[in-house]
Amino acid sequence: MIDPERYVAALRFAAERHHAQRVPGSEHPYLVHVVSVAAETIAALEPGFDADLAVGCALLHDTIEDTGTSHAELAERFGPAIADGVRALSKDSALARPDQMADSLRRILAQPREVWMVKLADRITNLAPPPRSWSIDKRLRYRDEAIEIASTLGAASVVLGARIHRRIAAYAVHLSTL
Repeated sequence: MIDPERYVAALRFAAERHHAQRVPGSEHPYLVHVVSVAAETIAALEPGFDADLAVGCALLHDTIEDTGTSHAELAERFGPAIADGVRALSKDSALARPDQMADSLRRILAQPREVWMVKLADRITNLAPPPRSWSIDKRLRYRDEAIEIASTLGAASVVLGARIHRRIAAYAVHLSTL
């Protein structure tokens, strides 16, 4: 069961941190993405899952990577499990771009499966029509990363595993023309 007070606290924190950001290629506030990832995660929760961990990580998943929020701040406000999950979900910008996803997936695999679910939900949400500025090569790389994510983390959730495969298949319409 989700604790509504923890949910609202994480949502407000995410809203404050992402306040000026927009979903790439749209005019939507970035919070739309964050809430979409949380919705995907919530829809896949089953008995035995730590709902607060899953939803907290979903709402906060981009705060370290995109807002300069520190792991320590997340740990103080939301606990070490959520902070560790969000850190694992964050790409390490010190690494070369081609190595960032593999590194992140290794770190996610060391986390509880609720964190795996957030990565699946994030990519499901991001497999929407890409920004018009993306080249075919960039779209192909993004799809290939989605396949890697599905292969590596799909066992975390039957629901999300099936959903990401459907979204990958549907993404094919964005790979042939610009």
